[in-house]
Amino acid sequence: MNDGDSMEHDEISDGAPRRGVATNVVEAAVALVLLVIGLVVIYESQRLGSGWTSDGPGAGYFPFYIGVIISISGAGILYQALLGKNKKTEVFVDTVQLKRVLSVLVPATVYVLAISALGLYVASAIYIALFMVFLGKYSWVKSVIAALVVNTVFFFMFEVWFKVPLFKGALDPLRFLGY
Repeated sequence: MNDGDSMEHDEISDGAPRRGVATNVVEAAVALVLLVIGLVVIYESQRLGSGWTSDGPGAGYFPFYIGVIISISGAGILYQALLGKNKKTEVFVDTVQLKRVLSVLVPATVYVLAISALGLYVASAIYIALFMVFLGKYSWVKSVIAALVVNTVFFFMFEVWFKVPLFKGALDPLRFLGY
């Protein structure tokens, strides 16, 4: 593709400018998180004993150096993101892209939280059915049937055939099955 056919990095296909946070700002935020994690690891390693003892390395010896590496990496990324010559100022993610990501991330987070109450099988059936209906645009009937078939197969495979019980949840809605 030649340069005349390519789209500008910060424009949507209709030519409108993309709105959102610059890539270097996101990189700086992630670098700060890494730096904080590294510093916490260093602090806790020293608290545990990061030195050399009479019988070898202390409990925090290796974690200390891992924390140093994480901290140096975070500081380096932070420097490049904020002060580097080639910092990336194009938009990291625009609102359309963010909505797409959140349309998967939010339901997945709710699913993970629902597992603690409903268990793996029931939460998975609900998740699959709702995902098929809202994102896949399938009918409710097909979605519910697919969700029930998939989770019934998994139930038989794990609980009956392999005798490996999976988490049933605090409410244990499948208690009536005797498993």
